[in-house]
Amino acid sequence: MIRDDLLAAEPDSRILGEELSPDGADTRGLVWVVDPLDGTTNFLHGYPCWAVSIGAVVDGDVVAGTVFNVPAHRRYTAWLGGGAWCGPDRIRVSAVTNPGQALLGTGFPFKTPDDAPAYLEQMRRILPATAGVRRAGSAAIDLASVAAGHFDGFWELTLAPWDKAAGIVLIREAGGVVTDLAGNLATAEHGGIVAGNPVMHEWLMGMVRRWRRGSCRPERSEGPAWSP
Repeated sequence: MIRDDLLAAEPDSRILGEELSPDGADTRGLVWVVDPLDGTTNFLHGYPCWAVSIGAVVDGDVVAGTVFNVPAHRRYTAWLGGGAWCGPDRIRVSAVTNPGQALLGTGFPFKTPDDAPAYLEQMRRILPATAGVRRAGSAAIDLASVAAGHFDGFWELTLAPWDKAAGIVLIREAGGVVTDLAGNLATAEHGGIVAGNPVMHEWLMGMVRRWRRGSCRPERSEGPAWSP
């Protein structure tokens, strides 16, 4: 239904999505990056945290997106230069700058078990340094929660384009920062993500960069020298 509606409105566009064309799409022109059900396991178990996520990518750049948190009936929307919104209300990232007062979101590397040692070391350092870490099971909702200021930051080692495309533009238009694990601007491609308000993003990058993926050995970091 989503595919039919989008292509009816923009016949020359293409669709990229796990259930639609998971092997990739030409990034030229307008590409809709769609997850019709983010949080499938939650949905199947009746846990009320799942969403529909749609991002609009033009020539490789995410320019608009929407995340509909269905159980909560909250629709988050953003477009390049137009701000970020929850329904009729403008949203902004949080103003928290003290990690000890920060609530973070995350996603477990359940599809990439080789990343577990590095992830557990990140968690070991991050958890006692913050007010808490949550894993709800829907990256789209987590990223929207960063944009709305409910989470002060978020990180995950591996996400698909349809998990994060809409969330990227939501956070940026809400005044936040969202990058890959190396600190480059995040794009709608497979890979890790670090997001937050500007201060918390910098702190979280410093914590995450200390550990290489697939290894428990510390990695030299240029990030801030915060310590639990």
